[in-house]
Amino acid sequence: MKDQMLFGNKIDLYFDDILKDLAELIAIPSVCDAGAKGIPFGQPCADALDFILRTAEKLGLSVENVDGYAGEARLGEGEDYVDVLTHVDVVPAGDGWDTDPFEMIQKGNRLFGRGTADDKGSAVAALYALKALKDEHITGNYCLRAVFGCGEEIASEDLDVYYKRRGFPVMGFTPDCAYGICSSEKGILRVDFTALRTEKSVIRHIHAGNAVNAVPNQALAEIEWNPGKYELLVQSTQERPDFTVTKEGTSIHLTCTGKAAHGAEPELGENAASKLLCLLYQVFTPDELGPLFTFAAEKIKMEYTGASLGIQMKDDESGPLTFNLGMISYDNGKEKISVDIRYPVTAHKEQILSLLETACQSYKIEFTEANHMAPLHVPSDSLLVSVLSDAYEAVTGKTCNIYSTGGGTYARHANNAVAAFGPAFPDEPSSNAHGPNEFIDLDYYRLHCRVCLEAMYRLFTAPGQD
Repeated sequence: MKDQMLFGNKIDLYFDDILKDLAELIAIPSVCDAGAKGIPFGQPCADALDFILRTAEKLGLSVENVDGYAGEARLGEGEDYVDVLTHVDVVPAGDGWDTDPFEMIQKGNRLFGRGTADDKGSAVAALYALKALKDEHITGNYCLRAVFGCGEEIASEDLDVYYKRRGFPVMGFTPDCAYGICSSEKGILRVDFTALRTEKSVIRHIHAGNAVNAVPNQALAEIEWNPGKYELLVQSTQERPDFTVTKEGTSIHLTCTGKAAHGAEPELGENAASKLLCLLYQVFTPDELGPLFTFAAEKIKMEYTGASLGIQMKDDESGPLTFNLGMISYDNGKEKISVDIRYPVTAHKEQILSLLETACQSYKIEFTEANHMAPLHVPSDSLLVSVLSDAYEAVTGKTCNIYSTGGGTYARHANNAVAAFGPAFPDEPSSNAHGPNEFIDLDYYRLHCRVCLEAMYRLFTAPGQD
């Protein structure tokens, strides 16, 4: 009967209220929109934050609204914070729903609605975990904060503003990923390679991809008419159903299809942009392609490791570097290739940029750093990982795996003090979080609520840190 003694099971007393408040939160269509002072992500996001903070006040918790960027409900005193990071904004509903996306509907054991899984379900669970701790008069060694962001889905500055005003935690977790514990998140480096179109270039137009962090599943090019080259392209693609070659007026039109995948896992896709450039390289000379596309065909190829660029690397903590050619664009005579690099947590951005500069030198092209997110690493022997692991194993009876990801979570914003932890279980059916008919399973959700409370209880009462 050991499981009946777990503190996390006390959340069952509040489960009906959790579902009631979750339904009200789902009903607020909190998709980020153009904002104004005090409502930086639009009125619906402000309404969602206001709802959860008003609910927290009714539960007897102290609250703070940081100018509409994020808010907190807290228990305990002091400036050594333990944070649970969730968000109340959601992605747009989109098409294909069988129910109203902004009404929580139960079908069998599933609750459907936009935000049930990502991340309103976790937000309400964290709020009621605070309530359970308060009702049991638990005295902790930290100030325990449930933090509710409003701009997570647009990768905005909600938590950056919050932490600038309210201070960083010493420990914490974000239930916006999957169980076990994601202790490492690779660095994310986005780079643009550019060059001006040369006089000898035969490429009139070229395009691939709409987002740098996705493997493009289609690429197209318009090329100056040349009967000999046209025949070579036709011959090269005769047994390639992924290519189409047509003559239109004074141009050759070439289209390539691939397979989409997330930019953090390019090996799961088939990059249409890279395939197109490699085919053009087989048929046209470097002068006809121009320096940028010749560079891509020779140095990027179909690789997702960065090997030919000299940046292939890996570590034990987070695995190998991944490289994704996400977009090709052409505007006013300027050619651009945008890439997404996810690098190991023990590597350094400057090292990668230096290697890229070396690779570019002989091609006379330019490259610029477009965006960067530093890696996250919480040591596996840390107090945080130990406490979270013990809480998970106590509630579920299963081993808590430690893993890494190339993706990014809220944890990156918390100064290497927070790890992703939940809410999805390894054997749980996919919730279709960003697609139509998003749902949570009631049994798994109850189990997550128990793990969440158990983890918050153990972190709150853990020995203080000097």
